[in-house]
Amino acid sequence: MAVLVALGAFLMTLAGGWTAGRVTDRRHLVLGLAGGLMLGVVGLDLLPESLQAAGDEVFGVPAALLLFVAGFLFAHTVERLLAAHGAEEDGHRTPEVGLTAAGAMVLHSAMDGVAIGAAFQVGGGMGAAVAVAVIAHDFADGFNTFTLTTLYGNARRRAVAMLVADAAAPVAGAASASFVSIPEPVLGGYLGFFGGALLYLAAAEILPEAHHTHPARSTLLCTVAGAGFMWLVVGLAE
Repeated sequence: MAVLVALGAFLMTLAGGWTAGRVTDRRHLVLGLAGGLMLGVVGLDLLPESLQAAGDEVFGVPAALLLFVAGFLFAHTVERLLAAHGAEEDGHRTPEVGLTAAGAMVLHSAMDGVAIGAAFQVGGGMGAAVAVAVIAHDFADGFNTFTLTTLYGNARRRAVAMLVADAAAPVAGAASASFVSIPEPVLGGYLGFFGGALLYLAAAEILPEAHHTHPARSTLLCTVAGAGFMWLVVGLAE
C-alpha cells in the first residue's frame, strides 16, 4: 500500500517539474515562486518536524537548530569553495552547486518515502495522513528540483534526469521502509541540516536572481504565494 501511495508522489513531483519547465518566458516569476515554496518548506515543514524529532539540546540549543545553522554554512562554504577553484567565472553560476542541491532534494524525497512506509506500519490512518502531506508538497519539490538544476547553468537533460530521480525517490524510500528503520533523532537532525542548506539557496541565490532583472511586484507576490501555498499544505495535512 505504501508503495502505491508513493506512486502518487512520483506523479506530483513530475507535474511540478513540468510546470517549472513550461514557464521559462516568465523566469523571474518561476524563481520568485520557487523561493517562496522553499521558504515555506523550511519554516513551516522541515524545522517543526526536525525540532520534534531531534529533541536533545547541546549547550542549551536544540540539536536540530545547530544542524540547521550547520546546513546553511555548509551550503555557503561549498558554493564559495567551488567558486574559488574556478568553477564560477565571469558571473556564471556553478553547475555543481545546482546538482548538489538537486541531489539533496532527491535524498529528502527518499526520506519522504521512508516516512510513508513507516507511517503505514503504524496504521492505515497514520499512513494516509502522512501520504497526503507528502503528495501535496512533492509538487513543490519537483518544481524546486528542476528550477535549482537549471538556475546554475545545467543543461535541460540534466534537470530532467534529476527530476526523474526526485520523483522515483519516494517510491524507493517507501519500499525500503519495510527493511530499514531510521532512528528518529537521526531523521530530525537530517531535516534540520537540509533545511539550513535549502534556506541558503532560497535567500542567497534564488530570490536575489528573481529580483535582479525584474524587480516587479508580481515577483514578490509569487514569493508570498509560494510560502502561503506551503502553509495551506501543512495546515491541511495536520
